[in-house]
Amino acid sequence: MKRIAILGATGSIGKSTLDLVERNPERFEVTAVTAATNVQALADVVRRTSATLAVVADESRYSDLCQLLAGTNCRVAAGEDALVEAAAGDADLVIAAIVGCAGLRPVMGAVEAGKTIGLANKEALVTAGGLMTAAAAASGATILPVDSEHNAIFQCLAGGRREDVARLILTASGGPFRAASAETIGAATPAQAVAHPNWSMGAKISVDSATMMNKGLELIEAHYLFGLPSEHIDILVHPQSVVHSMVEFVDGSVLAQLGTADMRIPIAYALAWPERIETPAQRLDLAAVGRLEFEVPDLERFPALRLAREALEAGGAVPIALNAANEVAVASFLAGEISFPEIAHVVHEALISAEYDAPRTISDVLEIDRVTRDRALAMMTTSCS
Repeated sequence: MKRIAILGATGSIGKSTLDLVERNPERFEVTAVTAATNVQALADVVRRTSATLAVVADESRYSDLCQLLAGTNCRVAAGEDALVEAAAGDADLVIAAIVGCAGLRPVMGAVEAGKTIGLANKEALVTAGGLMTAAAAASGATILPVDSEHNAIFQCLAGGRREDVARLILTASGGPFRAASAETIGAATPAQAVAHPNWSMGAKISVDSATMMNKGLELIEAHYLFGLPSEHIDILVHPQSVVHSMVEFVDGSVLAQLGTADMRIPIAYALAWPERIETPAQRLDLAAVGRLEFEVPDLERFPALRLAREALEAGGAVPIALNAANEVAVASFLAGEISFPEIAHVVHEALISAEYDAPRTISDVLEIDRVTRDRALAMMTTSCS
């Protein structure tokens, strides 16, 4: 029986994780669950799983959660310290699915505790990759990628030697604007940007897919997960989203991981690793798919991808600034305050002014994140006034 802590239990990854856990009650026991603010959904998860610790990040919702779980055997807590406690507790596997920099301290808590971590929070490695990987090496923690692309690479590397790898190839759907004209992209609405052609995701990550910033963040994440420099990590647009990523070896062999667009497949791999479990995901029918297409991404149409690679190559605090400015810009776009092309412009301006020392602690990362957000907000306020 593997004990599971689910950080971000009420989000998309959390729900998919719970679906798999509940299909395999003889294999998994949920010990701790967390949510940002949705105490009703969190209480429902506790009742379904009999988790013994429930944490809400928003401390103002603590009393509400206590009332909802009165009479249960579940201990209730709130705030950032409690999130770290949930991550570093008695679970064998921590599913890290808290969105954004809010997940940094909990993920680091799990890493420092030597846990096995199913990492769905890409910001943890984008903003603090060097710190996270060093801490994992020191504690013996194991980081299992849950993002479909990195999980695909992880599967392709099984049984192979890292020194035999020549290149990683991340695939991208291209999002809803892959073939759109400049005029269409310039006038894109939030509703159009979140309408992903293949995957069902939250609003923020859907916009990141539309700008291809999501693939840029995955580029940085792949660097830290697999230890390859920027020039050995390529990106190909693959509209069918069947090939989730590939690994090219020094002898010219290329291994690819294929599957339907269902996040329960990579989550299941992380849950059962080093074994596998069945999932209810639709089986891949290549004859029905008919053809698999690949193309080089257009960096003129998607400048965010170029900015992300520049941030990776610059290193230090620049990836933190990239992520922070992007989160602020995407939120402003979703609120109707800036246009779709202005997302990349805000990020570009943030990178120009990203003159920070490289972070030495998670507190440093969060301070750089805070300052960058403030500057990005001030810049957008000035430009809109």
